[in-house]
Parts: sequence; C-alpha cells; structure tokens
Amino acid sequence: MREWIYDCWNHVMNAEVNPLRNIPDLQVRHMIMQILAFMWSAVFALLIADSIFVFGLSALGHVFLVAAVVVTVGTFKVAEHKPSMFEFRSGYHSHGRGRGSVIYRDKDGNAHKVELPPGDPGGEHE
Repeated sequence: MREWIYDCWNHVMNAEVNPLRNIPDLQVRHMIMQILAFMWSAVFALLIADSIFVFGLSALGHVFLVAAVVVTVGTFKVAEHKPSMFEFRSGYHSHGRGRGSVIYRDKDGNAHKVELPPGDPGGEHE
C-alpha cells in the first residue's frame, strides 16, 4: 500500500515521472507544473470556502474540481503525445520584430525605420 501511494504521488507530482517529462525544456516543464499547482490550489480553496455556504456553491466547487481534472489530464496527454507544443522559444518573435523592422527615434525624437536581419528573433530573450 505504501509503495502504491508513493507511485501515485510520483505520477502526478514528479515532473521526471509524469507525462510532462516529455517536454525537453526544464523551465517550461516547471512553469506548467506551477500553473497546474495554482489551478489546484484555487480549486481546493473554493471547496474549503464552500463548506460554509449551501449546495449551489458545492455544485460549483465540484464543477471546478472536474474541470481541473480535465485540464490536468489534457495537459499530461499533450505533453505525452506532442511535447513540441510546449517549445515556446522556437519561432519566437518579440512584438516589435514580428514584421522584419522596428521604429526607433533619434536624439531629437525623429522616428526612423530600421530593417532587421532575416531570421533574427529579436527581443531581450536571446
């Protein structure tokens, strides 16, 4: 029984064991785990606060609970079958560089267009 509980815990909480392990970028994997943790915290906070109120809030809490399970399973399935969906850096372009040029201003405040090299993703995230 103890081993079963340990295995269940790892299959959900350990990003090296659960389907998120298929996402190659450790930072993205960590971010997805953080988002899921925040979602589950909100769901359980609603369920705890719900115990003070009546059935309507209980039903709403259960809807959020089921929705959280669906989002978690969906995230795990995407990570398992198509981990490339979480590769945010490939093909990234900052907003100002999305069209191949940027507008800068000189010391006097006059605007001028600067063409960017092809394939340059730009931004400060390089």
